[in-house]
Amino acid sequence: MHNARLNTQHYEHLLRHDTPLIDVRAPVEFAQGAMPAALNLPLMSDDERVAVGTCYKQRGQQAAVELGHSLVKGELREARMQKWLEQCRQNPDGYLCCARGGLRSHLVQHWLKEAGVDYPLVEGGYKALRHFATQAIEERAHWPMMLVSGNTGCGKTILIRSLSAGVDLEGLAHHRGSSFGRTIVEQPSQASFENSLAATLIKKSVGKPVPLVIEDEGRMIGSRHIPESFREQMTRAKIVVIEDPFEVRLERLKNEYFQQMSEAFLSVNDEQTAWKEYGEYLHHGLFAIRRRLGLERFVQFTGYLDRALELQRNTGSCEGHLAWLSPLLEEYYDPMYRYQLSKKAGQIVYRGDYQQVESWLRDRT
Repeated sequence: MHNARLNTQHYEHLLRHDTPLIDVRAPVEFAQGAMPAALNLPLMSDDERVAVGTCYKQRGQQAAVELGHSLVKGELREARMQKWLEQCRQNPDGYLCCARGGLRSHLVQHWLKEAGVDYPLVEGGYKALRHFATQAIEERAHWPMMLVSGNTGCGKTILIRSLSAGVDLEGLAHHRGSSFGRTIVEQPSQASFENSLAATLIKKSVGKPVPLVIEDEGRMIGSRHIPESFREQMTRAKIVVIEDPFEVRLERLKNEYFQQMSEAFLSVNDEQTAWKEYGEYLHHGLFAIRRRLGLERFVQFTGYLDRALELQRNTGSCEGHLAWLSPLLEEYYDPMYRYQLSKKAGQIVYRGDYQQVESWLRDRT
């Protein structure tokens, strides 16, 4: 018989190794912020938690514990128990986690022990992990950074994902940063985004600072903001610029926004719903920048988009989209990028096409 594992305060180890966590907080708490490797298997539903919390305030801890036991019992307790036991079997190296490492995780731990399973918990719970994650970002915000810039479609994200020093902020935020940036996965909460960033940064280094390669982003990625200290360092970083030919960029965007996105919608929906949602996603992107385009251009592009969607659905070809994408890049995205980059001209240390920038960065990170 192996020794029972102990409760832990090794927060860095948990985040570095994506250690599975059985998070027994209520769904509403989990939605506000969770660790990247956590699975929510609540001890109490949102309503049950509110009732117990009210009881605790009015009548104290003992009464609250008794109410909790009376709410989670019988078949309900058994059903939740089976889910915890299943997770314990699947993740023998994991831990239990609640808000502060208090009553809830101890209670579940106790019930598991009665069922013959010794399973440790995270001391200090989510609050302690969250505090550790915030500190990790603060410390690593002072590391040297290199920003990758360039026009839409020059492969910045692809490049960052291919580098060991790359930190893919857009991937962590489930958003590609532009008005067409949303993915089919909902954006995480602000706290969950930051927790994932912390875990990523912890994995990049063992003790010593490493130079980070990051995409040249604005303050916001979709509706999530980059933590202030991290963003501050980004504004001072050196910049490399990818300058790829227009045709190459169009090909990349055609693949990313039309081919991959339509396939993504089709992979999670029936055909009717998928095409409807894919169409709405593209229309929403155009609508978001209608003021910048001017009404006449917006109406014209919308017409092109409708025809392109029909062509794509009937033939599988994405070519029709170039009728609105090409002028959108030339008239809107490219001038905007050039303007933004002109303000940072003094920070640019290298320019080249995708391959040149890639090898330049590999030699230096």
